Amino acid sequence: MQELHDAPLAPLTTFRLGGPATRLLTATTDAEVVAAVAEADASGTPLLVIGGGSNLVIGDKGFDGTALRIATKGFTLSGTSLELAAGEVWTDAVARTVEAGLAGIECLAGIPGSAGATPIQNVGAYGQEVSSTITEVVAYDRHTRETVTLPNAECSFSYRHSRFKAEPDRFVVLRVRFALEEAGGLSAPLAYPETARAMGVEQGERVAASAARETVLKLRAGKGMVLDPDDHDTWSAGSFFTNPILDKVAFQDFLARVHERLGPDVTPPAFPAGDGRTKTSAAWLIDRAGFTKGYGSGPARISTKHTLALTNRGEATTEDLLALAREVVAGVHAAFGVTLVNEPVTVGVAL
Repeated sequence: MQELHDAPLAPLTTFRLGGPATRLLTATTDAEVVAAVAEADASGTPLLVIGGGSNLVIGDKGFDGTALRIATKGFTLSGTSLELAAGEVWTDAVARTVEAGLAGIECLAGIPGSAGATPIQNVGAYGQEVSSTITEVVAYDRHTRETVTLPNAECSFSYRHSRFKAEPDRFVVLRVRFALEEAGGLSAPLAYPETARAMGVEQGERVAASAARETVLKLRAGKGMVLDPDDHDTWSAGSFFTNPILDKVAFQDFLARVHERLGPDVTPPAFPAGDGRTKTSAAWLIDRAGFTKGYGSGPARISTKHTLALTNRGEATTEDLLALAREVVAGVHAAFGVTLVNEPVTVGVAL
C-alpha cells in the first residue's frame, strides 16, 4: 500500500482544489482498504476516504489525518449480474455493460467518479438512478469492525441520498452489485424527456443502448459535465446543488414568490416527489435569480455551459468557490424563499 506524507489532495479531485493531507494511503485491494480503515479507527486518527474525487470540496488547509484513496479494481459480469470493486471508474464500467448488450445504467454514462461512490449519493441522471439496479452493497462496518453485505432494502435509498450518506462515519463501500437487463441490445425505456427528444422518439420507448449512451454523453458534454482537462467548465463537481423538494405549503409560497418576481404567467418546473411534495429545478432557480451562465468575475465562476455547475477557472482557492456558492444560495433564497443544499461533500469547510 502506497504511503505519502504531506500529500497534495487537489490533484485527486475534479475541482483541483484543497490543501494537503497529513498522510495519504492508496489501497489497491479490499484487504488493504479494511486494514487502513481499521488502523485509523484504532489509533483515533481522522480518516478521509477518496474515490474519484468528483464529489469533494476540500478546504484550503487540507486534511489533518489519513486520507485513503481507494484504487481497487474488479469488473465481474455473469449473465445480467454485475459486481464492481469500489475503485472501478464508473463511466468505464457503464461502457462495458453497454458493450455487453445490457440495459439499466446506460443513461448514467459520463458521470465522473468511482463505482463505490454511486450508492452513497444514489447517483442518478437522465431518468436513471443506481438504486433501481443495485442489489447489494458490500462494505466495511466501522462500528462492528466487520465486512457486511447490505441488500438494496437496507440501503435506505432516496433522491441523492442513502444510508451510507446518512451515516458517513460508519460504512466504507468495498463492492457494489447490480442486476441489469437483457433487452436484446436495447436500452431501458427512456424516462427522461430531454433524452427522448434528442433521439427523436417518445418518452418510454426503448432505443439501442449504445445510442442512448452516446446521446447522454453528448448532452452531458454540452453542459460541461464530461471531464476534460482542457475545459475549465469541467473543473467542477458537476451539479453543485440538489433540486429542492418542497412540501405543499413551501411550494405554494414559492409559487407566490415566482409570480411576484417574474409575473403571473410564469410557471416554474415542478415534478411530483411523493407524499404530496414537489421537486423543482435548482438550475432554473439559479438562473432566474440572476446567476446566469458564466456568472462571476473571479477565479471561481458559474460554468459557461450550465448554471448548476460552479467551476474553478484555473487559479481558484476553495474559499473562492465557497464565496460564490454562498452568494448563489443567498441570492436564490432572497428571490424565491428556497434554500439550496450543496450536493458535494465538504471537508474542513461548510457553506
